[in-house]
Amino acid sequence: MRVPAAAFWLSSTPHGSTNNMPVPVTRSAVFALTLAAGAWHTAAQEPIPPHYRVDVNLVGLTFSVTDAKGRPVHGLRPDDIRISEDGIPQRIAAFAEGSSVREHAPAEIPQGTNVFILFDTSDRMYRSIPYVCDAIANFLRKLDPADAAAVYTFSRNLSRAAPLTRDRLLVRAGLAQNVSTGDDTALFNCLLLTLRDAARVPGRKAVVVFSNGPDNRSMLSPEDVGTVAEDEGIPVYVISTLDPGKDHLTAAALERLTARTGGKLFLTRNWQVLPQTFTAIHEEISASYTAYYYPAPNPNDGFRRIAVTVASPQGKACTIRTRSGYRAHRIAPPPR
Repeated sequence: MRVPAAAFWLSSTPHGSTNNMPVPVTRSAVFALTLAAGAWHTAAQEPIPPHYRVDVNLVGLTFSVTDAKGRPVHGLRPDDIRISEDGIPQRIAAFAEGSSVREHAPAEIPQGTNVFILFDTSDRMYRSIPYVCDAIANFLRKLDPADAAAVYTFSRNLSRAAPLTRDRLLVRAGLAQNVSTGDDTALFNCLLLTLRDAARVPGRKAVVVFSNGPDNRSMLSPEDVGTVAEDEGIPVYVISTLDPGKDHLTAAALERLTARTGGKLFLTRNWQVLPQTFTAIHEEISASYTAYYYPAPNPNDGFRRIAVTVASPQGKACTIRTRSGYRAHRIAPPPR
């Protein structure tokens, strides 16, 4: 069973239910259980030296490239890009700009981008909901035909208003029919649930969040959620009317979370100017690149740091935004 080293959950709630959050299991608890199992095994028979292998299959890495003036750099080819893990060069198996995967791509890489829209419908958003709904509808119209979209709404709990689909009418109908306001805001809890759904879908993904910022109900920290997004390679974009001067801790947390995933935080004065921000996110997604590679042998079964550079002459003036790395998954094979 493939278990992310960064996160363990126990839950009695069936998949699809949003009334209860999974209970996080700490690494110390897992370590204690491992020690107990190891002690029992040693008492029962001769100890067998553990043999571990790193269970990392195809890695998808989404990144944005901008020039010295902050404009997207278009037209890069695989030969222009250098990727390394812990300094070990990686060989690119497939490469895409925007939603189109180029030739010779492995069969498991589908076309298009899967965009998960997470929409805050707590009571603090009540007056802004019509503006946000209109902006989301416009955003959906601009997506590439190969892209799929899902709309989730949240307050204290998560509601899947429209499933992931390329049918824009179905998504818009779900948005119109399933938006209802709630009382409290559990942004980070519901973002984690959205990331878990997105992680089950193959190919290129992004999560776009609309929230006014304050979170008064989450049991999870933004660092925990950022770790999951980073490991899964899912860029998170957050649009918020949060005033950093009044809540600098939340603003800083959102800035760190989006940056470590390769996404971006957009702070806007009010929801009336949301269409311009949505256009910026659409350009971010359509102009970003995705490289796929099978990791070269690496003895590091912990956090693997990723570095991306542009090898062409213009590379020195470029800024690259992507996730900083991921945690390899360790699997102990059965005894021989």
